[in-house]
Amino acid sequence: MTARFNAVTAPVDDPVGRDEFDTPAEVDAVFRTQRRIAFGYVLLFLGGILTVPAFTLFTDWWATGRLVGWWTTSFAATGIGLYLFCFLLGMGAASLANGVERRMLGSPNDRAGDDPG
Repeated sequence: MTARFNAVTAPVDDPVGRDEFDTPAEVDAVFRTQRRIAFGYVLLFLGGILTVPAFTLFTDWWATGRLVGWWTTSFAATGIGLYLFCFLLGMGAASLANGVERRMLGSPNDRAGDDPG
């Protein structure tokens, strides 16, 4: 006779059991929080991107003022500023999302240390 593998049993090196670590309510709360964060960053992204054309339409110094040589403020903002803005926005969104997920869900090692016994 061959031994049968029980798929419900947790592996020997995983005493907590990965299937039972996070409840559906916890995962749902993390999903809702991550969705709120994503919508907030989308609004921030759109606001940052739309400031360049808004300044171009409503101010004269934005398109005609010179910074250095032939560089206008609009060119500097578009050529360098938007790339820097998107990079920093992406880094901020990623670190916030990872931090929220780590704090709300944690890991099996985090919870194993919390037990007093």
